[in-house]
Amino acid sequence: MPLFDFFVDIFANLFDPKKRIFLGYIFLSILIAFAYLIFAKKQSLQHTLKEIFSKSVLLSRSAKRDYIMFVINRSITIFVSPLLLTKLAIATVIFYYLHKLTWLTKGMLETYNPVIIAFLFTFFIFILDDLTKYVVHRLMHRIPILWALHKVHHSAETLNPITIYRTHPLEGIVFTLRASFTQGIAISTFIFLFGNKVDLLTILGANIFIFTFNVAGSNLRHSHIYIRYWNWLEFFLISPAQHQIHHSLDEKHYDKNFGATLSVWDWIGGSLHLSEEKRPDKLGLSKNEFMENPSTAYMYVGPIIEIASISLSKLKVVFRVLQKLIWLGNIKQYSLFRKMR
Repeated sequence: MPLFDFFVDIFANLFDPKKRIFLGYIFLSILIAFAYLIFAKKQSLQHTLKEIFSKSVLLSRSAKRDYIMFVINRSITIFVSPLLLTKLAIATVIFYYLHKLTWLTKGMLETYNPVIIAFLFTFFIFILDDLTKYVVHRLMHRIPILWALHKVHHSAETLNPITIYRTHPLEGIVFTLRASFTQGIAISTFIFLFGNKVDLLTILGANIFIFTFNVAGSNLRHSHIYIRYWNWLEFFLISPAQHQIHHSLDEKHYDKNFGATLSVWDWIGGSLHLSEEKRPDKLGLSKNEFMENPSTAYMYVGPIIEIASISLSKLKVVFRVLQKLIWLGNIKQYSLFRKMR
């Protein structure tokens, strides 16, 4: 029976409205893709069905790797998650720290209408969550050690909703801690300021803003259906086409569109790239970035070897600098000794 429970836990996200790959969201994404191709692209029913359920994409070598890594990563998460810092632990620490700030008073805003408080809390946690996703994602591309992990995700040559789980477990830990800190900050701050009236506006248990994003076809971002928004809207919301551009192998698309839901962070940060008429020719990584057609084992071991190599090279540099400082110090000490003589 425990084995059966473990199996159920692995696939639990498919039935959880709080998760992007909830089957309901995937079904709605298929309907949106169907409507877009039929009515906007004027494709035939046969062509539309063939494109949405493309065997060359959904059964590609890259997609099969996604499915395998989904099972492996979910198995790892089940064991590792209980060992990580929780949002409540972080919230408790921050909550008690806020008591030390003399310019803030506990419950100073608790007279506000509960509905207004719930809306403010729900909106604040959504904005903070999306901003921190953008920041961490951008750092993943900029810091070599983090890029060694994140390139596993970018090694996908085709995209499907399960590609979101094509990540190294260490990257998963980074983003789990990010979520814990984000939620911990929001919960502690609002309970301190607004008292026990704090509540979250939800639909099926999911943040109402996240629910809306998922219902609107969030899974199409990791898909082969190239849907663009109006240019003015792409300054605020990441379209499926924009995220597919983020995965593009074309150099002009490098380090663009880091946003998860809102593209306004990319706009402010100078990393925004509006979608183009033509979809990216090729997705994935260049040959010098990752082993060509790596094994599943390499996807997990390769980044760790690369991180060890980067760390070793950095330590060598530090050692040389220290060695030079000691050498210069000895020369200076010897010169002073000669002057004293």
